[in-house]
Amino acid sequence: MRVISGIYRHRHFDVPRTFSARPTTDFAKENLFNVLANRMDFEDATALDLFSGTGSISIELVSRGCAKVVSVEKEPAHYNFICKVMETVGTKACLPIKGDVFKYIANCNTQFDFIFADPPYQLENLADIPDLIFQNDLLAPDGIFVLEHGKNNDFSAHPRFTDKRVYGSVNFSFFK
Repeated sequence: MRVISGIYRHRHFDVPRTFSARPTTDFAKENLFNVLANRMDFEDATALDLFSGTGSISIELVSRGCAKVVSVEKEPAHYNFICKVMETVGTKACLPIKGDVFKYIANCNTQFDFIFADPPYQLENLADIPDLIFQNDLLAPDGIFVLEHGKNNDFSAHPRFTDKRVYGSVNFSFFK
């Protein structure tokens, strides 16, 4: 796992081979952040990383200047890895939470400038995630929500959908 830009640029973290997480590819992540850089200012922003996996998106957000990043991951080994990465770089800007994403969404009373969700592509209720984000009022005014998903999902009819980007097998749907 590589940090692409920001204060931790070029840092590498070895993800254990035993991990079941499917990290966002460097190619897709780099293109995603190029798009986002034209749409938002990361400096002092608040972010929520759902289904954090290896924490690749979280460390990228912290590296780019986010004031606060909440990373929600239920798998204990993945959660511990995220904690280790954040400890290694010495940041307090990231708050890893070991827990179920859907319970977190239901109980969260904070709004975020940026929300990223990378659920397992086969997740049964993946299509419900955008509605849950907006029903629970998690996105700040003018905030951006990005959902990573496979090719079989189409969110273009969602009322908050703005656009979609495809990088290989990785699909990003954007919502406002």
